[in-house]
Amino acid sequence: MRSAGGDALTEWQMAEIGHEAANVDNCGTRGNAGVESGETRGECGGFMKMVSWNVNGIRAVLKKGFLDYMAAVDADVICLQETKCHPGDVKHVAWATGYETAWASAVKKGYSGTAIFSRVKPTRITTGLSIPVHDQEGRVVTAEFADFYLVNVYQPNSQRGLTRLEYRTKEWDPAFLVYLKKLEKKKPVIFCGDLNVAHQDIDLKNPKTNRRNAGFTDEERANFSTLLSSGFVDTFREFEKGPDRYTWWSQMMNCRARNIGWRVDYFVASESLKPALKRAWISPEVMGSDHCPVGLEVG
Repeated sequence: MRSAGGDALTEWQMAEIGHEAANVDNCGTRGNAGVESGETRGECGGFMKMVSWNVNGIRAVLKKGFLDYMAAVDADVICLQETKCHPGDVKHVAWATGYETAWASAVKKGYSGTAIFSRVKPTRITTGLSIPVHDQEGRVVTAEFADFYLVNVYQPNSQRGLTRLEYRTKEWDPAFLVYLKKLEKKKPVIFCGDLNVAHQDIDLKNPKTNRRNAGFTDEERANFSTLLSSGFVDTFREFEKGPDRYTWWSQMMNCRARNIGWRVDYFVASESLKPALKRAWISPEVMGSDHCPVGLEVG
């Protein structure tokens, strides 16, 4: 089935055909592991634990213990980037109990792609930016919850030789910011994923030698600064100001073991959500991809 925007309908959307989204009751609660006394695990004003991970191919990471990680992390929402598959490619997988899934897949097989796994039922799921030129690569899945939107994004890489820099900085970045601000008119926004930019010198090991490399150009960094100044916060930097905290490492020259990396994976939130931010973290100990997971707790 196809939605009006041309994207494949998610499991949630198919289940809700014929029902108004406003009538969906998504205030279910679940186990309270890690929750302070008096807090409710789930949503609707309660505590939510979210993680985001560029898995560099969901079928590859499934062979490296992903299902064990999924069960152990005990997150309410898991956002994945660079899934490199269509839902049918993994229909045989028995995901951890309680999760429903929503996928945005690239037209090109084995490329890009994003997915959201959630144990809290969204009122609505959409894919893409509703701009055809940007929606061919499966880069955005948005889940609307009672108190905020959660946008899972895999931003375009400017590529070796900066062959996509102009597209990234002059087309994608402005369009994505407009999309976020449009959502924010209705309720606060949290977006997460591989943003393919290290914002400040502190966010990579060797800033001087990478100034004109993809992910650390002046243009990409300036656009991220513009986004933050429009009313968003880098949640990790709300809790951790120090250096040497990275989320991606080259697979060459033993870079991960030597911690020669970049911080390009983020949770970013509307400024109005700052009082609700409880914890943000990076999990470099989790293997299986050239990226590691990042997390955010709100409540």
